[in-house]
Amino acid sequence: MAKNRLDISDQTAVSMPMKNLIAIIGAVAVGVWAYFGVIERLNKLETNTTLLEKDLNQASERLSGDIEKNNEFRIKWPRGDLGSPPADSEQFMLIEFLSGQVESIQKDLQNMMNNAVNIERLQKDMEKVLADVEKLKDKIRSVKNGGE
Repeated sequence: MAKNRLDISDQTAVSMPMKNLIAIIGAVAVGVWAYFGVIERLNKLETNTTLLEKDLNQASERLSGDIEKNNEFRIKWPRGDLGSPPADSEQFMLIEFLSGQVESIQKDLQNMMNNAVNIERLQKDMEKVLADVEKLKDKIRSVKNGGE
């Protein structure tokens, strides 16, 4: 059993073909490259996760602030605590203006209704006058013709 024994020391010479040595060096290089690639990918994913968590926290804080403001608006707006928008003020002014115009038109219509009564009265009077004029003409003709 003594013959199967292998003594290795720093002085032991190893002989191997050059292609095997290059293959071993290449395999080690590929292994190191793959290891650092995996480490880089892990670092990148951790960084993205950290950034996304911060963004999510900021968005959550912003949304909670917006919800609080919306609740305040929802409660105060109907009570009139926040005032009225300029569009409402403009609409109120237009309504007042149109209301004044409607009142003016109603007054004019009332006056015109009285005019209609007067016009009917004048038409009747004119018909009577025309009838009287015709009678007078007939009397004048009869006098000229030697009548009464």
